[in-house]
Amino acid sequence: MPDKIINLPIDIPLQPMLRDRRERPLRDLRISVMDRCNFRCPYCMPEDKYHKDFQFLKRSERLSFDEILRLANIFAGLGVEKLRITGGEPLLRPGLADLIGDLTRIEHIDDIALTTNGILLAQHAAALKAAGLDRVSVSLDSLDDAIFQVMSGGRGSRDRVLEGIAGAVEAGLTPIKVNAVIKRGINDDSVLDLVRHFRGTGVIVRFIEYMDVGTINHWRVSDTVPSMELIGRINERWPMRPVEQNYHGEVASRYQFDDGRGEVGFISSVSVPFCGACTRARLSSDGRLFTCLFAASGTDLKTPLRAGAGDDELRQIIEQVWMRREDRYSEIRTERGPVTDKVEMYYIGG
Repeated sequence: MPDKIINLPIDIPLQPMLRDRRERPLRDLRISVMDRCNFRCPYCMPEDKYHKDFQFLKRSERLSFDEILRLANIFAGLGVEKLRITGGEPLLRPGLADLIGDLTRIEHIDDIALTTNGILLAQHAAALKAAGLDRVSVSLDSLDDAIFQVMSGGRGSRDRVLEGIAGAVEAGLTPIKVNAVIKRGINDDSVLDLVRHFRGTGVIVRFIEYMDVGTINHWRVSDTVPSMELIGRINERWPMRPVEQNYHGEVASRYQFDDGRGEVGFISSVSVPFCGACTRARLSSDGRLFTCLFAASGTDLKTPLRAGAGDDELRQIIEQVWMRREDRYSEIRTERGPVTDKVEMYYIGG
């Protein structure tokens, strides 16, 4: 059953701009609504670790929609303008459109997006758009069905993902971004096929460097294909040029095709770290606040929330966490090498 939503007036005054120790403001909040996923991607949730007997969170252990809504209000008062709904796979959470609808009513929030593997998107796209969702990003690592099966852990269907993307286009959840994690020797030969398929359609493909998120994907730097290498390959086939960011802190470097048939993006956390412009906080589905994708631990907001803490008390906890923040893992990785004590990606979203 979907969570019950209590409709309350949602109008919180903005506090003075909150900045961390590196003078980065809090502008984006990624909210994981589900720790489960219907894929078993080897770089995120491999089958041997997340098998049929693995104990995911119980429903009572996840934040309810009302709790998410309350925390999102507080974050908006601290400067958050953009929300992204993530998982696991967020479309496994019943009644998600109801949550989207209430999030759209929060003062100061001007953009709500969702990241999904796309398998369930076709059946939900229209309802999500009607509820007020602005945009959607879809994970698709290859158009080759055999490689797709390798990258998804043998789950799902490439064709259903493409149907989901088509459904999102029809619903108007644009601009749609297709995210492809590229691992050398596995799907790097799929890059040109992805560009060819989506060029001229309005769908933006973004290539993500394979990175050491979590502790279980056995990452090696040799597995990463640097973005500049991919840019060179694509540019040889379809000349393109770099263009300005859409907004400060955008993680993807943008390139437009010289013939005007769209653009591609590159997320280069390994080869060109962008920690200095990171304005993102992450809220796990069980209510822990993380200040970095590569963090080792988070701050528990669910316990004080359920113990009766007022908004001012919760706001102070969040403020203190952000003001102490000095994360710059990707830069440190470049300087010192990777570390192994990190939260798993499925738990806090990408």
